[in-house]
Amino acid sequence: MNAMPEQKRAPPELLSALRNEFGDRFSTSEAVCLHHGSDESAYPARPPEAVVFPATSHEVAAIVKLCARSATPVIAYGVGTSIEGHLLAVHGGVCIDMSRMDGVLALNTEDLTATVQAGVTREQLNTHLHGTGFFFSVDPGANATIGGMAATCASGTNTVRYGTMRDNVLSLTVVTAEGRIVRTASRAKKSSAGYALTQLYVGSEGTLGIITEVVVKLHPQPEAIAAAVVNFPDVRSAAQAVIQAIQMGVPLARSELLDALAIRAINAHSRTNLRALPTLFLEFCGSSAQIEEQSQIVREIVAQCGGGDFQWATRPEERSRLWTPRHHAYFACLQLKPGSRSITTDACVPISRLADCITETLEDIEATQLPTPLFGHVGDGNFHCLLLVDPADPREVEAAEAFSRRLVRRALAHEGTCSGEHGVGLHKMAYLNEEYGADAVDIMRRIKVALDPMNILNPGKVVDVSRPSCHEVA
Repeated sequence: MNAMPEQKRAPPELLSALRNEFGDRFSTSEAVCLHHGSDESAYPARPPEAVVFPATSHEVAAIVKLCARSATPVIAYGVGTSIEGHLLAVHGGVCIDMSRMDGVLALNTEDLTATVQAGVTREQLNTHLHGTGFFFSVDPGANATIGGMAATCASGTNTVRYGTMRDNVLSLTVVTAEGRIVRTASRAKKSSAGYALTQLYVGSEGTLGIITEVVVKLHPQPEAIAAAVVNFPDVRSAAQAVIQAIQMGVPLARSELLDALAIRAINAHSRTNLRALPTLFLEFCGSSAQIEEQSQIVREIVAQCGGGDFQWATRPEERSRLWTPRHHAYFACLQLKPGSRSITTDACVPISRLADCITETLEDIEATQLPTPLFGHVGDGNFHCLLLVDPADPREVEAAEAFSRRLVRRALAHEGTCSGEHGVGLHKMAYLNEEYGADAVDIMRRIKVALDPMNILNPGKVVDVSRPSCHEVA
């Protein structure tokens, strides 16, 4: 993993000013700071020096203005589900916790949009939408905040049908490094006016501005939904079945692949009795007639690829019974090696290359000899390996990191990307040069310097502004 820089100290007068301004919504408690300096990555905690809990965009702007006077770093925090070290305070500074910015500000169901504060979680939004006939589609598994999902350009199980956060965000309210509040677009469905600022900030991981409000797209609830689970003799056959279904134009709503080890972990964690074989979790939606047509095509494809019998469910409680274990897969896999941390990979390739990339990766897993479940959103070419390591054993950590490096380069060789949905954070910085080239990375660096000249917005992430070009991985 990347070496951590030495943390700087926030000036006492800044901490005093924040305490006077925010009272009991300001904390320097060791426990609070430690919580806000930890995420789901295998990196050790790097806590900030203070945490502030604003309730409005104007309060966020006030915090940034105070920090800017002394060039003190500011790091936005949602619920801490990131896994690439995004929120670690590697240069010290002040954490802005968005949890009190949890209001649904407007529902415009006629226009299929909702305006929310950044601290609203995806489950909160969908609960608020209950009974309206609409839903918010992006589902990364974790109950992440909408602001955090926009900041990392999250996606997940529904991406194959509904797209990523970049496809589902119409406009943002952002606080800049100077403490200004800007709106990036209107609620219109399209615009050709000026630069695409919304798309610039989506995926910027808090390094260009702090997202405080989000206008998201809503989707109509389908007339009918059906779920299916089917197993295969090997992972390649399962991947090929999904590829063929997509190439034939089947509008799958979800298509998740889990290898046999992941299924064993789920069975132990969720007390299910799925066959310990590579397995596809599928979902279809539309009218009843459309679902019947889609499912028949997929059944034929599955049979050609050697798949077994479908477990089929149409009622909500039955669908939940089939799909809930998949949503718990990450935490289920951690239990394969109690006390372990996961170094989680995030390869994404064109679907025509997916079966080859996964097959080569499974051969690498066998040689690595670390417990490594594999699963992913194969409908969009994205899959993950969870390398379970003892964080106190440097040999295991290095073996996992070496595997991760090989997987990234394998994905790049298959014309893919180093990160399909988790983002860059700390862990993937060194690969941007290999993926995009030095000139493209230099443009990213120049954008960062232009928008954050003092480098106070989540410094040390995505691009290294102290270097003329991205450093290489050994």
